[in-house]
Amino acid sequence: HNASHRAFRDLNASMTAYIEQHLGLSTEDAVALRHRYWLRYGATLTGLQRHHGVKAAHFLHETHRLPGLDADLHSHAHDRAALRRLPGRKLLLTNAPRAYAERVLAAVGLAGFFERLICIEDMQCFGESRPKPDARMFRLVLARLGLRASDCVLVEDTLIHQKRARGLGLQTVWMQRWLAAAPGERRLRRRPVYVTRRVRSLQELLRFPQF
Repeated sequence: HNASHRAFRDLNASMTAYIEQHLGLSTEDAVALRHRYWLRYGATLTGLQRHHGVKAAHFLHETHRLPGLDADLHSHAHDRAALRRLPGRKLLLTNAPRAYAERVLAAVGLAGFFERLICIEDMQCFGESRPKPDARMFRLVLARLGLRASDCVLVEDTLIHQKRARGLGLQTVWMQRWLAAAPGERRLRRRPVYVTRRVRSLQELLRFPQF
């Protein structure tokens, strides 16, 4: 779904408000802290847990309510058809909380399309939160599922996640359908060397030999 259209905007606002309220920061400082932890750890929550003792369940519940979001989510029959035709096991790996992921999947008609959801609550290594792009989390997921990295393809829209996964031996597909550069980033015109393929639709995945 096009998270940049509304979800990211609302999530950023709710996370900033949470940080303001619970850490006693100004709006400007809360925005800076949220962004810094996201860049450093892959998820703002991880930084808040490590440095401020924030409880994950409380943070995720308070920041992911997003009333009215479901009405802005839309699905396409050709996406569902493409997912059905893709061979192999399909797993959803997301830095979002499980309740949010399930809500989005239901709203876009994709509930039940994935064998397993691996959400931020599941990304724990030795008692610490390790969301994407943490290499230890990728290795742990592969081990738990009994998979070889070379047999897996990560379809993602975030390049730092692609880069880390490729370094571990996964194939990588860069989804550019709703691509928007993060603040301060330049739009890339060429495919990075660590990206195996780039696509703008799920249907394009069916053209590749590995599928």
